[in-house]
Amino acid sequence: MPTSSKYSAEQIQVLEGLEPVRKRPGMYIGSTDARGLHHLVKEVVDNSVDEALAGFSKNIWVEGGYKVSTGLHGVGVSAVNALSDYLRAEVRRDGKQYFQEYHQGKPKAPVAEFKPDGALPFKTGFKWIAKTGTKVTFLADKTIFSTITPEFDRLEKQIKQVAYLVAGIHFHLFDERSIQEKHFFFESGLKTLIQHLNRNRALIHPEPILIHRVIEGVDVEAGIQYNDGFNENVESFANVVPTTEGGTHLTGFRIALTRAINDYARKSEALKEKDENLTGEDVKEGLTAVISIKMDSDRIQFESQTKEKLGNAEVQPIVNTVVKEGLDVYFEENPQDGRRILEKVILAARARAAARAAKDAVIRKGALEGMTLPGKLADCQERDPAQSELYIVEGDSAGGSAKQGRDRKFQAILPLRGKILNTERARLDKVLEFEEIRALVIALGTGIGDTANYDKTRYHRIILMTDADVDGAHIRTLLLTFLFRYLPEVITRGYVYIAQPPLFKIQRGKEIHYAYSDEERDGILNQLKVSSSLRGKSSATDEAISDEKDDVVDGPIKKTPGIIISRYKGLGEMNPEQLWETTMNPENRVLKQITIEDAEGADEVFTMLMGDEVPPRKRFIQTHAKQAILDI
Repeated sequence: MPTSSKYSAEQIQVLEGLEPVRKRPGMYIGSTDARGLHHLVKEVVDNSVDEALAGFSKNIWVEGGYKVSTGLHGVGVSAVNALSDYLRAEVRRDGKQYFQEYHQGKPKAPVAEFKPDGALPFKTGFKWIAKTGTKVTFLADKTIFSTITPEFDRLEKQIKQVAYLVAGIHFHLFDERSIQEKHFFFESGLKTLIQHLNRNRALIHPEPILIHRVIEGVDVEAGIQYNDGFNENVESFANVVPTTEGGTHLTGFRIALTRAINDYARKSEALKEKDENLTGEDVKEGLTAVISIKMDSDRIQFESQTKEKLGNAEVQPIVNTVVKEGLDVYFEENPQDGRRILEKVILAARARAAARAAKDAVIRKGALEGMTLPGKLADCQERDPAQSELYIVEGDSAGGSAKQGRDRKFQAILPLRGKILNTERARLDKVLEFEEIRALVIALGTGIGDTANYDKTRYHRIILMTDADVDGAHIRTLLLTFLFRYLPEVITRGYVYIAQPPLFKIQRGKEIHYAYSDEERDGILNQLKVSSSLRGKSSATDEAISDEKDDVVDGPIKKTPGIIISRYKGLGEMNPEQLWETTMNPENRVLKQITIEDAEGADEVFTMLMGDEVPPRKRFIQTHAKQAILDI
């Protein structure tokens, strides 16, 4: 961080030797897809925040795909420069303005005083009214990135998160393409973030626990609040950078939280002398927390260039001390809330013990860890998980067709009977009482709970294959909820897919086409019209169509010989050959991979759709009702 308020044209500096950044961009920004593009904006925002923290600024602007800030320094922005086809840096100070332009990290000309008639190589309507500061305008290099078009929603989330952590700073986001704008200012900082994360949940105590203290130059800030849910939501930051892989600050926080709650439980005699201590797993249930540390940028150590894990060993004991002492004071001053938290944690400990007992019982009966495969599983011959697929199929009818139509070498079939339990609000002991879930866990081979081992996953393609109707969509959602809550790593490793069976079969003579939407159906029909004797007549969707089933296609249909359209209502209607050809053959099938780039957003969606709180779900349905296509 700057230590002097001197600010002039000399603030524009070029780091030499940026060729390695262009040759290996993934080492510096993680990837060259949309994530990497938005990482460029993040780097400039992070440097702007450094200036704000040092007292140089109260406003940060992001406009369109370009960035306006009050600070320019650091390797991060140099990487942005190297990976930009065009970058322009401007500095205002003492009534003067200087600029320099770059191409792929190399200056196009020396630093010069800005003239009013200077023009950018592209249009921008943003008016820079600040009398002092730095403005950075960049266009990512399309020869490096798969996309150079920023996403407003993604930038909004990114900047809003930073605004929570830097209380008292105004952030402004503008998009000239769609004339959108957002402004963020959070005076309460961490408290507001905790309340945002818990907004759809029933709370154990009304106000977040806030802890803030500086020791040995390390500024530690923590916010804690429990809800009545079963899942943990903890976010960690170092110098306002999200540390998605945690690090020493998060380790110190977890140790302190467990110690403080155990000490309070002993002191209040909620735990007797004979009772075992509460564990880290017990205190996680229903926990929403944020841990943020700030320290001199010269001291901070990340374990990767993309800053996802903090590595400073000295930070762990400092965070441990700050959080432990802060919680001790809180429990002393707020005994009622302390008792509520203890009740929640002790209940979680008892449930965990019950779940362990239930799991052990299941293991004794049927080897949950994968020793005995379920009878309904039609396994494949392949033993290499990377080459193996598991189709989870809705119903015995479709399961029978899938078993007959599959390639036995690498495709396994597990039919499920009916809808599984909604696991959003169920503890592990209740989850394991459900036979279909036990069969799925045994088939996957991962185990479940604190002993889950994802390296033992028996299939690296787990494909959900359900009917294209409301019930099928509900079954998919229930399965995804279970996987997200209890086996999340099969999703984050990229193992989970959704099969896309066709909606229509279109046949003319021996010529057969499959359509996956109404639009694709109409397109195929019009192509058939062009290539047939129907040329010159009205649209093929209104004419020359015969129908195998009276109710399969909406709208008026003249039943004349020529084209036959079949609407598949369910997977069970397909014979094994059709199911293989349309949905299981790797050469023809359509699969959608389930990915989670935003864990917080995914958690929020599952809580809203599958949790107990009705108002958020009602708002979602009202907002998106017109986008729904129901096939009842």
